[in-house]
Amino acid sequence: QVQLEVSGGGSVQYGGSLRPSCAASGPRYTPYCMAWFRQAPGKERVGVATVDSDGNTYYPASVKGRFTASLDNAKNTLYLQMNSLKPEDSGMYYCAEASADWPNCRNFLLVDKRDYGRHAWGKGTLVSISS
Repeated sequence: QVQLEVSGGGSVQYGGSLRPSCAASGPRYTPYCMAWFRQAPGKERVGVATVDSDGNTYYPASVKGRFTASLDNAKNTLYLQMNSLKPEDSGMYYCAEASADWPNCRNFLLVDKRDYGRHAWGKGTLVSISS
């Protein structure tokens, strides 16, 4: 299973920016589907971006226009550029890669928590946005 090393969280004020990264290593499958998730205290983990092998990206309405996921193929690293950050964006951010049998990358945003174990996950990086 691919290993994912996540970094780049931090604390910024309202309207600020952060760019966490996710470096992938080890065995991988092609095509792939990678994603960013976040989880606020007391809330469910939700997907905020997915990227497929063709470079397509998908975002929920809550972050569309503010977050941009991108992949640096040379570095095998996924990024999440987060702009215009709001307090409700605060939480732990996780990088994930879907298992090879996941059929639709966009739908990976909605993966059920009971299925988390099927997929590869990095450790969370904390994002804190102050008002």
